Amino acid sequence: MGDPTLPVPGVGTDGNGASPAARTVRSSIELAPESVFPFLGSADQNLRQLEQLLPADIHVRGSTVTITGKAADVALAERVVEQLVALTGRNRVITPEAVRHTVSMLTDSGVSESPAEVLSLDILSRRGKTIRPKTLNQKRYVDAIDVNTIVFGIGPAGTGKTYLAMAKAVQALQTKQVTRIILTRPAVEAGERLGFLPGTLNDKIDPYLRPLYDALHDMMDPEAIPKLLASGVIEVAPLAYMRGRSLNDSFIILDEAQNTTAEQMKMFLTRLGFGSKMVVTGDISQVDLPNGQRSGLRAASEILTDIDDIHFSELTSSDVVRHRLVSDIVDAYDRFESETRAVPAPHYPGNRAQRRAAGRADRR
Repeated sequence: MGDPTLPVPGVGTDGNGASPAARTVRSSIELAPESVFPFLGSADQNLRQLEQLLPADIHVRGSTVTITGKAADVALAERVVEQLVALTGRNRVITPEAVRHTVSMLTDSGVSESPAEVLSLDILSRRGKTIRPKTLNQKRYVDAIDVNTIVFGIGPAGTGKTYLAMAKAVQALQTKQVTRIILTRPAVEAGERLGFLPGTLNDKIDPYLRPLYDALHDMMDPEAIPKLLASGVIEVAPLAYMRGRSLNDSFIILDEAQNTTAEQMKMFLTRLGFGSKMVVTGDISQVDLPNGQRSGLRAASEILTDIDDIHFSELTSSDVVRHRLVSDIVDAYDRFESETRAVPAPHYPGNRAQRRAAGRADRR
């Protein structure tokens, strides 16, 4: 694709000659005319992102990309450019976010997958909008859902755990792999306040299920959803409604699973029937259980790891696909909590409900 990497005369050498790794080299890559604008992005935003992320100097003139720097840096930049151009060849829109994820994948020594393959996997399309994984861990999570009966998606906010699971559920329904979708979450946040909310029990529970409805509206025609809900093809219900049932031929998603107790998690998992698939999502750092109860999600991650056909997918702050600041916020809180745990006193319990109670006691 590009010209052979050549040394730049008079640059990066001393009187005795520099080592190949330290020598400054230059490489040129010729783009197809139709790939130039998608590669550069609107107002050259993709090129600016590349310049920020890569140590090599990158210049574009016409359809020629020139890369200058140390040999290793130029080699990395060549691979990044080639992967981004491959994405344009698959009619994918290149964004600064895609540039960041491509660079991240190519700089991770443990990654064997091609970024172009990862970022071009389509799960679901509706009205011109396509849902696809945006990071390597997200693709591995989606792949795990395909090949395992029970998958746990564990990671911080904004990593697409629930959204991608919902997309796979809708895909399974549309391709007739299952006959219904069941979406559930614990209503732990309601607690004792539930009785003070207006309306019927369903009215009181509904706010805690609203994120699931919102995801459905992104993936299906809004006018079809009420009919599917009324017929039972799609069911959205609190976790307590699952007790005593056997769920066959269903795609079942348990969201906010960090707020289940160990007993609730066991109850949910044993609802699994024939022809069904389960996805359990949650963030262990966001536990709201009262009275020091242990998270069922944490317990499951310790108890079930050696069982075939059960898979645990770990997502991290690098998989956050919301605003860039969300990833920075997650990392900042993780650092703060690590430092806090390193200090022996005062001691704050391990979940958010306990920490709030401890904080009130301290203020007294």
